Amino acid sequence: MVVIAGTLVVRDNKVLMVKEAKKKCYGQWNFPAGHVDEPEKITAAAIRETFEETGCKVKLTGVLPISMVDGKEGVRLMVKFTADLIEENIKFDPEEILDVKWIDIEEIKNMSKDELRAWDVNKRHLEDFENNKIYPLELFNDTEYIRN
Repeated sequence: MVVIAGTLVVRDNKVLMVKEAKKKCYGQWNFPAGHVDEPEKITAAAIRETFEETGCKVKLTGVLPISMVDGKEGVRLMVKFTADLIEENIKFDPEEILDVKWIDIEEIKNMSKDELRAWDVNKRHLEDFENNKIYPLELFNDTEYIRN
């Protein structure tokens, strides 16, 4: 199973979004997100992916309901965190990201399946955010498991 971690960063009713350069989703908008690397923690991956894709530093503030997505590439566990912007310094790798910008929530809600990556999942995450379905970060216990 693949684990994806990402962030929903909202400021002035606008969301920090990335325009994908990957072939399978070229030109589609998405929340900053990516694979969790072993032995990386999910929380650390969300912060790292947001920085790598946008150049922005964020602080996680909560977690949205977790999604299990069964797609062409198998099952994916998608964890999206709410986050506050700490430092805005928009920069990105044009091999992976075509653009980064703040997009109004209403504009995202009106995007088509061709414009918004993982359309149904991302719309649900945005809806959960608007309905304040945000859970405490303590949901992720970062305690290390020590084997005997």
